[in-house]
Amino acid sequence: MKKLFILLAVVILLPLNVQAQIQAPAVTSGSAQSVPIAISKFHAERAEFNDFARDIPAIIAQNLENSGLFKPLNPNSFIQSPNSIATDSPRFAEWRAINAQALVSGNVTQTPDGRTRVEFRLWDVFSQKQLTGMAYMTTPKNWRRIAHIISDEVYKRITGESGYFDTRIVYIAESGTATNRRKRLAIMDQDGANIRYLTQGNELVLTPRFSPTAQEITYMSYKGGSPKVYLYNIDTGRQELLGKFPGMTFAPRFAPSGNKVIMSLSKNGNSDIHELDLRTRRSKQLTSHGAIDTAPSYSPDSKRIVFESDRGGSQQLYTMNADGGGVQRITFGKGRYANPVWSPRGDLIAFTKMLSGQFYIGVVRPDGSGERLITKAFHVEGPSWSPNGRVLTYFKERKTQGGRDRASNIYTIDITGYNEKRVAAPTGASDPAWSPLNP
Repeated sequence: MKKLFILLAVVILLPLNVQAQIQAPAVTSGSAQSVPIAISKFHAERAEFNDFARDIPAIIAQNLENSGLFKPLNPNSFIQSPNSIATDSPRFAEWRAINAQALVSGNVTQTPDGRTRVEFRLWDVFSQKQLTGMAYMTTPKNWRRIAHIISDEVYKRITGESGYFDTRIVYIAESGTATNRRKRLAIMDQDGANIRYLTQGNELVLTPRFSPTAQEITYMSYKGGSPKVYLYNIDTGRQELLGKFPGMTFAPRFAPSGNKVIMSLSKNGNSDIHELDLRTRRSKQLTSHGAIDTAPSYSPDSKRIVFESDRGGSQQLYTMNADGGGVQRITFGKGRYANPVWSPRGDLIAFTKMLSGQFYIGVVRPDGSGERLITKAFHVEGPSWSPNGRVLTYFKERKTQGGRDRASNIYTIDITGYNEKRVAAPTGASDPAWSPLNP
């Protein structure tokens, strides 16, 4: 995968003392107050840039609308033209007339040395001030990523939180029948675009996980019939065998440093949690209990680990210190809890819950308080966090007509349980893992 070629990222004419009147969107469980925002077609200096000038704002509008926190206004209601904004600056009264609180405008030009320059500006319509603006030198083929980067800047400036649009999701692409299922490792942009298959489907692959510090993933493969864990560099395509783990019961997750992975291994019928140092390839056993300890995940500061265990008589969630000490049970509700994943913000742990024949995705605070179930389905599993800790991705399975097969798809949802969206993929899709922001 080719990296974005950006030579310049400059804040343009940003007054440091601007007091914006835009109200950051307020989100509560099941509802949101979205910000009305006008995203104008960009001004194109040359006819060859017309497609970029149209398509970049369209992706920005799609990203912001999908977040549930913004309401892009219909471009047919816009009074001022892109060319007029570029030459005369915004006529704010006209944007207030269509109830816009914010305005995004931009230009696509060519520099004397032949490079493409994409510039955007974010305006507060009520205070009649520019909030931020940046310009990027890039190659035309990277126009879609430029749109994601601009979306992140707008999101951050208005909400105060980091964006998550310039990211990717690695997942398992599924095709075929229930008795002849083909599973390939695949990767796509967070909005479902630019799908690329990383494996050919000749062997079973499962549970990919992103490194928090590099463009690398781990995944399980049953090549040759036994479970193996591979490291895969997304940019170079280089694949490295991490190890053979015959007793593996849950695939590795990276530590926040990217230097370690944690997994569960079964020996003599007992499953415990182990940590593997990627630099030395030395492993360390962290739990030693007669119960099943599995599905570990680090806290963002690496000081704690959450995992699932039946040591209390039922499948529940526990936390412990990074060295295996200080074990504490944090869930006591009805049903079974599984697949815990610590939020990158550290404030919540996502999980899968099974209760009365139904599957749920939920969140709970690390001390066990504030449990909330945010979505449910016949089968829903595999939560993974966006890098800003605001959104979860996961997969749902549904029975096909006649009940003889199952179809799985990837979804995203706000942590409040608001704004569930399906991520389009050309085949069945499961086991999603969200990347950090692209470098």
